Amino acid sequence: MSWIRTIPFAEATGKLRKLYDRVTGPGGNVDNIMMAHSLRPHSMEGHMALYKNVLHHTGNAIPKWFLETLGVWVSSLNGCAYCVEHHFAGLVRLLGDGARSDAIRAAIEDRAPDGAPLDARERAAMVYARKLTETPALMVEGDVAALRAAGWEDGEILEINQVCAYFSYANRTVQGLGCSTDGDVLGLSPGNSEDPDDWGHR
Repeated sequence: MSWIRTIPFAEATGKLRKLYDRVTGPGGNVDNIMMAHSLRPHSMEGHMALYKNVLHHTGNAIPKWFLETLGVWVSSLNGCAYCVEHHFAGLVRLLGDGARSDAIRAAIEDRAPDGAPLDARERAAMVYARKLTETPALMVEGDVAALRAAGWEDGEILEINQVCAYFSYANRTVQGLGCSTDGDVLGLSPGNSEDPDDWGHR
């Protein structure tokens, strides 16, 4: 599951067990990215709070499927197969269009988001996400101005930025600790956007 010791669900006690209970999916499944935090439950708590608020909060204006698209894009650019597989499965479920989802993934794998079935505004977000992921030190105010010119409002630009930043964090968590998808149920996510404290995966 990872290169460091993890505590299985059945052996968890105290705060860790309470957190596991909050993040479980069907059959008591806990994603390996969360289990990787088991020796320091407070970092799992921080990770889940960030993940829930950035991708699955009712205050977001951007559709979840496109936030997941950005997550798959950033993860692909970072070479994080774990997050690509998890969040592509989520994208398929949320978009509800297998053919379009496959076309988006093909464009991502080809590093050619202009060929994806996305509108001009969404493509502009993909350009921003690529630059922020690959060359963050080269970001300039004009990169934000380009998003505004494409039709994004400043609050939405913040959402785009935070999704890109979160996935680089998640990718490095996975890649630095050797997490695999073995035993994970792909495509689940916190479904209750109205309650930021509901972390249950479904």
